[in-house]
Amino acid sequence: MFEYLESLNPSQREAVLHAGSPLLILAGAGSGKTRVITAKIAYLVDAVGVPARQILAVTFTNKAAREMYERAVRFSPRAQGVMIRTFHSFGAWVLRLYAAEAGLAEGFSIYDDDDSRALLASCLEGEEKKRLSRYAWGIARAKDYALLPDDDLSVIMDDDEFPDVYRRYTERLRQTGNADFGDLILLPLLLLRDHEKVKERLRRHFSVIMVDEYQDSNVAQFLLLRELAGPDTYVCVVGDDDQSIYRFRGAEVKNILSFPNVFENTRVIRLETNYRSSATILEAASSVVANNVGRMGKTLKPVRDNGEPLRIMCFDSAEEEADYWADFIAKNGYEDTAILYRSHFMSRLFELAFSRRGIPYTLVGSLRFYEREEIKDLLSLIRLVLNPYDRVSFLRIINKPARGIGARSQDKLVNFAVSNSVSFLDACDAADSFLSAKAASSARAFSSFIRAASSDIRAASLDEWMLGLVQRSGLGDYYMGYDDITARQKQENIREFVASARDFPSSVDGLVAFLENTALEGAVDSGEDDGVMLITMHTTKGLEFSRVIIVGLEEGVFPPWSADSPEDIEEERRLFYVALTRAKDELFLSWSKRRVIYGKSAYQQPSRFLDEIPPSCVERAFSAYADSEYSVGTPVYHDDYGYGVVIKSWYNGDNLVVSVRFDSGSVCQFLPQYMTLERLSSD
Repeated sequence: MFEYLESLNPSQREAVLHAGSPLLILAGAGSGKTRVITAKIAYLVDAVGVPARQILAVTFTNKAAREMYERAVRFSPRAQGVMIRTFHSFGAWVLRLYAAEAGLAEGFSIYDDDDSRALLASCLEGEEKKRLSRYAWGIARAKDYALLPDDDLSVIMDDDEFPDVYRRYTERLRQTGNADFGDLILLPLLLLRDHEKVKERLRRHFSVIMVDEYQDSNVAQFLLLRELAGPDTYVCVVGDDDQSIYRFRGAEVKNILSFPNVFENTRVIRLETNYRSSATILEAASSVVANNVGRMGKTLKPVRDNGEPLRIMCFDSAEEEADYWADFIAKNGYEDTAILYRSHFMSRLFELAFSRRGIPYTLVGSLRFYEREEIKDLLSLIRLVLNPYDRVSFLRIINKPARGIGARSQDKLVNFAVSNSVSFLDACDAADSFLSAKAASSARAFSSFIRAASSDIRAASLDEWMLGLVQRSGLGDYYMGYDDITARQKQENIREFVASARDFPSSVDGLVAFLENTALEGAVDSGEDDGVMLITMHTTKGLEFSRVIIVGLEEGVFPPWSADSPEDIEEERRLFYVALTRAKDELFLSWSKRRVIYGKSAYQQPSRFLDEIPPSCVERAFSAYADSEYSVGTPVYHDDYGYGVVIKSWYNGDNLVVSVRFDSGSVCQFLPQYMTLERLSSD
């Protein structure tokens, strides 16, 4: 027996040894799914004899892909050569191989969200920002659902102009020869549909396809998987329907729920042993998510003892909530502690409270490294060197720093290039015929600089070449015009960025590979990891902490008012389940009676999800509601309605409101200070 099989529990081992039919591994939170995936890869190459190069494993973050590869190779050196990538990285790999067939330039760049919005703005000149953002969102969602401009787009956006906007954007994007992030899935899908030889080649290349976090896949990713999988392909997907929380990004929980119906003879194996959380935390989380209807169902079994009971706290205000937890952390330490919240705006009060007390913290979700001005500027220069037809990059950098080529001159350069089907550098070379003498001279100089940079790539290491690009372009001096601190930060950011190019060869191919790596890595940059982690519930997926504090558990905040359908509520409940199961040892929950939202002070009610936590999991001294006289589970009697039990209580302004479910089945709300509601002994 291979050593890596010996540590597996029976269900894990069954999943690793399975062969012959499609496999769905339903892996509960903390059930060791990564160990199963990597052990299965090792077993396929060691025992089944599958060549590593024929195995494709797909996951959703670059970090997860790296960790999976390293663990698989540790289990078996024969696993070297297995392809483990994110969906988007795999799509980029396919498009590099078949760029011409996909309608892309050989050295195409990958546009991020900002680049895509800039290109869209060039299609809709004068359009207001809000409408542009809405259209950009619609285009991204359409690609998530594998919809083209000529398809029925009413399911995405009820706007008669949207199909034409999508069409114009697509045409202009194809003119640049580049791809946006949605294209990294959509274009490989279309490539496989339209080019049978390409599909046959890829199907022969990969005899095994494994997909991690399958519950997070969107429709386009599902369709791509279906095209890649031939009759003899072994398909194995791993996921947890209870952790599907990215519907706003296009994720479709139906993909995992319907997998056994789409892939015939699917074997479903459940991993139900949880190695992370205490039994009490696990019972609370399982009880909450059990209220969902749209799930395959599983029963998580803890290996740990009960541990500490949950504490559910109520505060008079959001400010008091932040101050309390800051004092608590100052007294009890901040090691391996995270504060989770539903929306980014909720971090501000905690940042202030921690700063006053000198508590170190990491704010996850602030401006990402690759979105900073100086990095975007340098990326635009590099992209233009590789692709002189790149409109977005050209317009960003042609007059930065100022070269006397204003907006009108830029429009003329773009119009000349488009109408004559030439590159933007060619347009700069011909600028004497349609620009002023000064602007034309600057345009020619810019073109000459970019062309020279292109020929110099092999003359030095990539990092030295990039530093030279910054200086010769004038950007280095431009950034020094900021205040001392900002200028220093920008210089440090540039040095950090170019240092990451040292491992790539000094060639056009090396530069293309570096840009692709940058585009894919930039989507998951999250900064440092020191002190208390302030993080949204969505971002915390895949992480774990000894102590978790979940705040802002109020109706309208979590779930938000925008969650107005049963499907929305089920997704929010899954999000709460994910948040709860991040905790290993200690779990604290809190809500506030008053919170300032959108500049207005509002009186809050506790989240409905708090009522779904069994009272047996909660420390009695810390109920969800400030008035312990009417905490959840308190037995009561009313002269008109008879016996009942408190199922919720909250403050509406200064008045305590109590919701009671009576033995008759009716549910009523009372103001105890004005109506007779007798509390009974719980004995």
